[in-house]
Amino acid sequence: MVGLDATPDEWVRFTPRQRLQRFAIYLVCVAAIVWALTSIDVVWAWVYDAPEQMADLFGRMVPPDTANLSSILWVLLETVNIATIATALSVMVSLPVAYIAAQNTTPNAATLWLGRLILVSSRSVNTIIWALLFVAIFGPGIIAGILAIMFRSIGFIGKLLGEAIEEIDRRPVEALEATGASRFKVILYAIVPQVMPTFWAVSILRWDINLRESTVLGLVGAGGIGLILQGAIDTFNWQEAATVLLAILALVIAGEVVAGTLRRRII
Repeated sequence: MVGLDATPDEWVRFTPRQRLQRFAIYLVCVAAIVWALTSIDVVWAWVYDAPEQMADLFGRMVPPDTANLSSILWVLLETVNIATIATALSVMVSLPVAYIAAQNTTPNAATLWLGRLILVSSRSVNTIIWALLFVAIFGPGIIAGILAIMFRSIGFIGKLLGEAIEEIDRRPVEALEATGASRFKVILYAIVPQVMPTFWAVSILRWDINLRESTVLGLVGAGGIGLILQGAIDTFNWQEAATVLLAILALVIAGEVVAGTLRRRII
């Protein structure tokens, strides 16, 4: 585009008004960054001392203590179970929610807003907050952890599945409806086959995410490997804390490998 102040032989990308608008946006962004940096209260003495403190902490973690390794591995398995059960439950609950949250499948406007309210409510609350809530209701343990991850995952899975349903090809649906097929058969033979790749991709991805999130639930008493990590930190047992951190790292890597293998084989 040739600007208003350009000669016929001169190409200008932006008009003077556009350049002024861009400069104003840059100025606002710089001002916001400067304000954010000056408004936070930072104790710079602690920042300067951080490398020395990190070196001291890592020194206390070496060598990792494996005396409690059997208990750590058992709780690590519990962490995997929390993530797996919560993912399975959230998938089952999110399917009808995704159906009523999609504009082309919801029965009416009321169910549409109900579905979207559920999705927004689920995604707007962090997993740790859900865990704190369910620990207060059900007490410490894996039940609170499963419900926390489940309620957080419903919004994630339902949102992506609902968008996949809205993007389906309408022609198979219309063809089945023209033959007088029931609503159930339309869903089963026209909608489900089109969203199945997305269903598996989202489910596997969410399980991988839940595996990572379940490692910290124990910090608030919701079960999992985080419970042992919190105990080690509270008692300044840094060598055992190092073992727990290495176990969590191994679990995350294993989960990534499993999720990648499942995606290649199923999708």
